[in-house]
Amino acid sequence: MTLSNPNRLLSLDVFRGMTVALMILVNNPGDWGHLYWPLEHAEWNGCTPTDLVFPFFLFIVGVSIAYSLSGVVANQDSLLKITKRSAKLFGLGFFLAMFPRFNLETVRIMGVLQRIAVVYLLCSVLFLYLSPKQLFLLMLGILLSYWALMTLVPVPNIGPANLAPETNIGAWFDRLVLGEKHLYKAAKVWDPEGLASTLPAVATGLSGVLVGWFLKHKALTINIKLQRLAIYGAIALALGLAWHIAGFPINKKIWTSSYVLFTSGLATCLLAFFYWLIDLRGYQFWTKPFVVYGVNAITVFFLTGLIPRILGMIKIPLANGESMGTQQYLYKNAIAPFFDNPYNASLAGAIACVSIWLGILWIMYNKKVIVKV
Repeated sequence: MTLSNPNRLLSLDVFRGMTVALMILVNNPGDWGHLYWPLEHAEWNGCTPTDLVFPFFLFIVGVSIAYSLSGVVANQDSLLKITKRSAKLFGLGFFLAMFPRFNLETVRIMGVLQRIAVVYLLCSVLFLYLSPKQLFLLMLGILLSYWALMTLVPVPNIGPANLAPETNIGAWFDRLVLGEKHLYKAAKVWDPEGLASTLPAVATGLSGVLVGWFLKHKALTINIKLQRLAIYGAIALALGLAWHIAGFPINKKIWTSSYVLFTSGLATCLLAFFYWLIDLRGYQFWTKPFVVYGVNAITVFFLTGLIPRILGMIKIPLANGESMGTQQYLYKNAIAPFFDNPYNASLAGAIACVSIWLGILWIMYNKKVIVKV
């Protein structure tokens, strides 16, 4: 058996597209008050399908780094390009946080795109300067150090180490450095994409870097690569579950080390499967919808964050003299009336959003419009 295209990892585009499509689905329900549980984040400890989206994307960022920077020399030019791309990503995220009020006194500093930017920057630089063995040891060091920080270090002015939302040392550090006015508004005194939890998120990115390096450079047969990746992924997944049971629970909001191992292990197994199915066996007839999502991932993420806010600002007058945002109006009048179950209506609204963007991205892909940051 031979690779369908040895110069491109189509399975990675598909995996990225699946992840982005799921992200659009969970971020755009018709009604936030009626969500099926797989489309919600775990309340605190635990992991739902929604909690897999962000770590999968960071894992994919890591794999992409190993492919795109392979053979690149660490010098002033390459570091400048990496820094510029990271700054653009951070800037896009910061713009979304600012829009539409643009109030620097209360803007949230960190966020999803900001974390992606930081992880991309650090993982790229580390990839250029460190060997795979050094990267692996660094990843383990981060996971163990974060565990020690969160479970052993007393929290200043609060007390013993703990993993509660408002009183863990990560939340304390974010309040200290960023200030409460610049944290996630829904949480108020802590941030799920804060500075402290970005450290283990870097480990998630490094897990992808190592998998990408293994796929691209290891002097083994393809079948041996896939077998080993499946084994490595299963081991990481099992270790994450074991750590969860042992007292450092799987938790997306504070990005625990067990969460890193669990999600990275699952991502490794899935990428190995897609690699076998798509790139090796050549079953590609079903992949285009996910590819069109995958090649413009950052674009669709940014626009699906921006456009609903713009639509919310465009008010439609109602018969009672009040008004309603355009997106809410369309949902209430064009989707919800066709469903007796509000949960099904909300899901239909999310599917409609995914479908609309699929059409837009399909046209962009056919016209070879790929927006790169």
